[in-house]
Amino acid sequence: MSSDSLESRRYQMFPVLNAAQVQMAARFASSGPHTFAPGEIVSQVGDRHSPAWLILSGRLDVFRHDGLSMPEALITSHGAGQFSGEVSQLSGRPVLAGGRAGPEGCVALAFDAAHLKALIIGSADIGEIIMRAYILRRVELINFGGAGSVLIGNPGEPNLVRLQGFLTRSGYPHIVLDAALDHEGQALVERLGILAGELPLMVCPNGTVLKNPTDAEAACCLGIMPELDPETVYDVAIVGAGPSGLAAAVYAASEGLSVIVVDARSIGGQAGSSSRIENYLGFPTGISGQALAGRAFNQALKFGAEIALPIEVNELVPPPAGKRGTGPMVLRLEGDRAVKARTVVIASGARYRRPDIPDIAHFEGAGISYWASAIEAKLCENDDIALVGGGNSAGQAIAFLAPRVRRLHLVIRRSLTETMSTYLIDRIAALPNVEIHLGCELTALSQDQPGRLTATITDIREQSGTNYDLRRVFMFIGADPNTDWIKCRIKTDDKGFIRTGAGFTPDVEMELGRPSLALETSLPNVFAIGDVRAGSTKRVAAAVGEGAAVVSDIHAALRQSALMK
Repeated sequence: MSSDSLESRRYQMFPVLNAAQVQMAARFASSGPHTFAPGEIVSQVGDRHSPAWLILSGRLDVFRHDGLSMPEALITSHGAGQFSGEVSQLSGRPVLAGGRAGPEGCVALAFDAAHLKALIIGSADIGEIIMRAYILRRVELINFGGAGSVLIGNPGEPNLVRLQGFLTRSGYPHIVLDAALDHEGQALVERLGILAGELPLMVCPNGTVLKNPTDAEAACCLGIMPELDPETVYDVAIVGAGPSGLAAAVYAASEGLSVIVVDARSIGGQAGSSSRIENYLGFPTGISGQALAGRAFNQALKFGAEIALPIEVNELVPPPAGKRGTGPMVLRLEGDRAVKARTVVIASGARYRRPDIPDIAHFEGAGISYWASAIEAKLCENDDIALVGGGNSAGQAIAFLAPRVRRLHLVIRRSLTETMSTYLIDRIAALPNVEIHLGCELTALSQDQPGRLTATITDIREQSGTNYDLRRVFMFIGADPNTDWIKCRIKTDDKGFIRTGAGFTPDVEMELGRPSLALETSLPNVFAIGDVRAGSTKRVAAAVGEGAAVVSDIHAALRQSALMK
């Protein structure tokens, strides 16, 4: 969303409730009214579980920290009838902005996360006003930076690109400083005595400095990871925060079930890397996978779902025989953590398939990408690239990348008409800088200088290879089911995708007193949806549909479990 369009929607970003709406909202307040003296700090940047405030009188000034020097920069001033906060308030995560009472002080009502969500759900008109304002405020923070984290490193360096991607996919604002050229970044590196191997640095909103952090360490500093209670038993635990998993979370939470979603990376799954999805119902001009995932994420939070990421699930442990219909299951997570749930939904999708190229792992993150975001596009602007793959995801990536690069070499084994939607084929045909290598494959990669790749594209029939000097190679050659973490016996097809609705063994069916449900696996109360499921249609709309449909099966399973106790 451009700065001009955001400016035109400031009345939606900072709405003013009328007297009747204020009176209605006050019924949901968690506490108050609170009186703050002139200049009194209401909340600091980085505070967890900071409530949203409804101003009754006076003024609340909202500020952010600006860059490395951390001076305060005023974002806005809320007056009577206005709500403070943004999407962080829905989950109790550390806030990206602080608040201070204005010169005349202020009187305000507090809304903690639970009471704020109760208001949003309990009053449709006020809920719509608040949700729209919160989403627009987060978009503004992302677009204009300064309010989130500061990354300092060498542009294009793999770990810096990884962190940029993680923060972007997670919807967290950040700015990037060149460690060698930017004065502020260079000064911090010198002051802390940072070695080259310790880059990139990440400066969190609360001032904490991390050296070359993992995604999990970055998430911990930002408070993205919720506090997991090992004794809590959820109605539903969903593994995977792609379209199917997020859809299941929204529908299950909206119907009163307690829900937790766990993902090893970030929201959106493979669809989250799509630059524009144009054949998803209701979006005639298209929507990016990241925007679609962000909306679904906010919906899930709105209805009370917990979302834990990035955290790896190491194992699914079903209940013992005799308690298969009633006992909770356990998801063992990295870091000796665990989640208990009455039902589990496997929505872990698929992992990117690697081509059979010698030493390919050496180039991943350093010239090879499995997705095409704005970060990767900027790295290869006005340069030559190659893209391998002929499916719809590849087509969307080509349409996104080609206008930004000098030449795009498209490497495919079969004709695009066999694997790609017609609208994408037509769009690619209109791109003058796309060179199609039909009946070819990428067979070798080498790197003689940093930031450059030499790729060998081989004609399969003639077995003749040609070398090309490239800035980057994008791989879109399909995926394999992401099921290694399950570790217990579960029926799959010959490719490893999970079978559903295939029935239980006779002893299990007798113990449960029911047959397996349509989206249920061979393990009772364990369901599979989306790309990981055998026979699924590999489309975003189909994944979302399965996420909605599985909730009916979950209700049926929980009812039967209650009868068995």
